Amino acid sequence: MKQFLQKSMAFFMASVVLMTTSSFAVDLHYCGDTMVDFSFMQQVETCGMEKLPVSTSCENPDLAVKSCCTDKQIVKEGQDDLKVSFDTLTLEQQVFITSFTYSYLSLFEGTESNSIPFVDYAPPFIERDVQVLHQTFLI
Repeated sequence: MKQFLQKSMAFFMASVVLMTTSSFAVDLHYCGDTMVDFSFMQQVETCGMEKLPVSTSCENPDLAVKSCCTDKQIVKEGQDDLKVSFDTLTLEQQVFITSFTYSYLSLFEGTESNSIPFVDYAPPFIERDVQVLHQTFLI
């Protein structure tokens, strides 16, 4: 159960990141006040009314009747805050990174000499064998 919960939470969090960072657009076609078609991937199909010849009024030939069809496009821009740019570092950041790297790598440098500091000293004198005295043996 715990493994299923962890996998489902990981999938949910990955999908949230994907949805917030991706952009998409929705195209809508209206005839008057009625939505005729919508599309996510391609251009919307029209109802064909805008292809009708535009009629002009006899009284005013310059005034043409407007089409009742309208197209709308709703665009959702994804956020771009998740991308961290390392192109522009300030002088303080460069000094910090350089000094941190140098000090971190110097931790792993070995010593050049193979001298053993306790060679000149004798081991301590054992008065009694404690393992035999207490009867504790490692098997």
